[in-house]
Amino acid sequence: MNVDRGFVSDNTRERTRLAALVARLSDADLARPLPAGWTVASVLGHLAFWDQRILVLLDAWGRTGATPPAARAEDVDWINDAGKPFLLALPPRQLADLTLAIAEAVDRKLESLPDKLVGDNVAAGRPLNFDRGEHRREHLDQIEAALG
Repeated sequence: MNVDRGFVSDNTRERTRLAALVARLSDADLARPLPAGWTVASVLGHLAFWDQRILVLLDAWGRTGATPPAARAEDVDWINDAGKPFLLALPPRQLADLTLAIAEAVDRKLESLPDKLVGDNVAAGRPLNFDRGEHRREHLDQIEAALG
């Protein structure tokens, strides 16, 4: 089966960018406020949450064989808002480090998926977005713009 694995290079590129950003951010940078009550660190934690979701759902898919549910657009805002207080309560440096660790874990998992599962995800309408780089890029651009 010939499947598109373009997500691997995109994920790697944006994970590398994430690692470089985390390495250079000071504690003050991590605490910097962003729009809607977020901080740099909590936005990084937001990335970690959605990457971790992929890991959890891939694990369940492997155990049960049941196609995972897609994230519903109408649920994304309330999920993000519900998680925000927890992300804001975590130590910013630990949250940044956790974000990078989860990005590395999800990327390793996605790189190792068998072609059949990648194809099954496509056939099911892509309930899981394997292109984690797309989401990272959006928020890394936001963070870099805020930091000037």
